[in-house]
Parts: sequence; C-alpha cells; structure tokens
Amino acid sequence: MTLLALQRAISRAGRVASKRRDFSALVSLEEEFPGIPSTTAYQASASNPSVSTLPNGLTVVTEDAASSTTVSMTYPKAGSASEAPSEQGVALVNKCLAFNSGSGLSTMMIMRNIEDDGGVPFTDSGRFGATLGFTCPPENASRLVPLLATECSFEKWDVRDARTQAAIESGEAQSSAQVVLTEHLFAAAFGAQSSAGRPYYYSAAGSVSMSDIAAFRGRAYGTNGAILAATGVADHAAFVKEVEEGLAGSPAGPSEAAGSATYLGGESRLAVAGGAYAHVALAFDGTHVSTPLLNVVKHVFALSGKSKGVSAFAKNGLVGVYAGGAASEDLASSLTATVTGSGPELIARAKTMAKAEALFALDAGSKSLAEAMAASVMETGTFTGAAGAIAAYDAITDKQVDTAVSAMFKKTPSLAAVGDITGVPYLGSIQASVA
Repeated sequence: MTLLALQRAISRAGRVASKRRDFSALVSLEEEFPGIPSTTAYQASASNPSVSTLPNGLTVVTEDAASSTTVSMTYPKAGSASEAPSEQGVALVNKCLAFNSGSGLSTMMIMRNIEDDGGVPFTDSGRFGATLGFTCPPENASRLVPLLATECSFEKWDVRDARTQAAIESGEAQSSAQVVLTEHLFAAAFGAQSSAGRPYYYSAAGSVSMSDIAAFRGRAYGTNGAILAATGVADHAAFVKEVEEGLAGSPAGPSEAAGSATYLGGESRLAVAGGAYAHVALAFDGTHVSTPLLNVVKHVFALSGKSKGVSAFAKNGLVGVYAGGAASEDLASSLTATVTGSGPELIARAKTMAKAEALFALDAGSKSLAEAMAASVMETGTFTGAAGAIAAYDAITDKQVDTAVSAMFKKTPSLAAVGDITGVPYLGSIQASVA
C-alpha cells in the first residue's frame, strides 16, 4: 500500500469512528436501555370470527385478531363416552396414538414436519371428545393441517408405545385423589356402568385389543362432525380452501353423532384407610343449561362458599362444589350451605365474574382462544367472539339463575367422597338439606 493510500484509509477510519461516536451519543440520549433490540408493537384489534362447513362434514372456525396461530382439530366422538361396552380404555390409547405413523408418514417424519415449521404440538382427551393441535407461525398453519387428520397406520411399535403410555397415565391418575374423586363423581352422575360414568383412566388400558383400538379410531377420528379452530387467520376463505385441499384424502368417518350421556344422579364412595382426610364433591345436573348460565351458577356457588373453604366447578354439564378436610358432618354441611346461599347481590357479582372469566379465556393466549372457539361451535354451531360473549352474559337475569338452580335441586344430586369418609353423611341426608 502506498503512503497516500494509507493516509486515505486512516482518514476514512477516523470519519467512520467519529460517526459511530456521534451515533452512540444519539442512541444514549434517545434510548432508555441502549443496545437492547427494540420490538415492534402489536396493534390490538377486535376479532372477526368466521365459520364454514366443508362437504366432508368438517366445520372450520377462524378469527383474525390473535398475534399467533393455534390450529386445533376437535373430535367430539373420540371421548370415552363414545366407547362401546367392550372398548373401555381405547379412547385413552388413541389419544396416545396422536401424531403417530399415518397417511404414508412415519411418526418421526410427522413430528419433524411440525418442528421444522416452528410448530409446537399438543393433545387432549376426555369423556366427551379429543383434540389434536399445534401452535405455529401463521404462514405455516394450513400446510400442517393435514397432520391433524392422518389415517393411522397402527404400526406395532406405535401401538406398543401408546399402550405403555396409556398404562403410565392411568397409574399416575389413580394416585391422584382429585382425579379419583372426579372419576367417582361422573360415576355417580351418569351411572357407573355407562360409558360416560366409567373411568376414563382405565386401569387395564395397557392391554386393550388392537381390533378395538382400530374400530374406535375408525368411528371417532374422521373429519365428519369434527371442528377445526384456527386463530390469527387473516383470510378465512383462502384458509378454508387450503384446508379442503389438504384434507381431501383424510378419513371422513361415519356420520353418527357423538356419544351422549343421560344424567341419573346418585353417589359413589371410596374409603381409603390410613388417612384422616376426606375429599367430597356435590354436583347437579346442568346438561340442559347453556354454558353462560352454568358458569354464572358456578360463580354463585364459589362466592357463597369462599368463606367456608368451598370451591366450585362446572364441567361437562355438571355444576357443583368441592371441599376437603377432616371427615365430619361439618364438611358436608359446608357444601349444602354453599349451594343454598344466593341473592340479587350475589348473582350480580357472579355475572360479572363469569363474564370476566369468559373474556379472559378469549384473550389468554392463542390456545385458550382456539379451545373457546371449538367449544362454542360444538354447543351453538357458531362463534361470535367477545361481543357475543358479553351479550350472552348480560342477557342473563336473576330469575333465570334462580329458576335454573331450583330445577337442579329437584333432581337427584351427585355425591362423590374419597378418603376417610366414615363421618361423611350419605346422599339421602345431604339431598334433604338442599331439597
């Protein structure tokens, strides 16, 4: 390098360094924390839900306001309430078969496709349905949808692993007092021998037959009657078209409805020696009550029982109260006192809390929103978003709440008790207190 070229290079370096010093000074004045990358603000907007039904029987519901995309496929016929008498345990095993080999793809290839597109898969199942889904960048959502409706290959290693996983989950469930109490509550509500009343976590799930697993999946995991919910979808029509094309080869399944449950009422008790603690749940029939009204009743119970150490719940058409503690008549008395406490002020507070809970569910994350969308479509056939939720709760009157609770009290309640239950009264005594 010549001396002149070297002088010019030094001069340029000095000018660049000077600019950098000036820029650093500017940054230090304008930024509170210099050097930390800035983020782009997300402009909040009201959700615009859309619902379409495809020729294969699949209902697609989307909204366009979420900042991330969650796609969930809900199969209403894939819960244990749809099991035949000889198929107990197959709903849990089929849940464990989610994202396994199917439609010409291996388990590894299915998971690799989801992960390569930035997706995080999830599965859920219970008495009244099963859900498969993923959260991913919006631009990759429609490409991954076919992986939610593959035709299972039932490879022997996949079935072996699914049975093993089902057995593990059943074992863990049976060691949880809360899960065992829930199983007994459904047995009391729908009958211990009915599909809805039998344990979802079947103790022998690890040995269910291959033929029963396949037969159940063929009936339950078809697109006919399923609900596909997707958040953060800007163009509903384009998304629906891509979904229809992507699922063209997916199994449709039969058109039969999901398994239903007939409320009976009764009690189910499990005495456990060696402890001085009892878990007690008292529930009422809410199968013919709308979800908003059922949630208001739940919060009426919750507010009434707060000072008594009693909590409330509403799930799968049941609404009730729970308490745990030293087994005695006082434990049951706190439950009956809770459900019989009401009044205009309590109902007004309960309506506010129920509405807030519903709105938080719509804004608590993409997955929570997708769950709410699917649940709304299953119950009403559509999804109206936050505006619809607000209108539904605002329309509930005190008389409707009182009428619903009175109708519940006229039916036999459901009582479940687990633990040291020697001091817990039987259902007849409890029912007389709420009649």
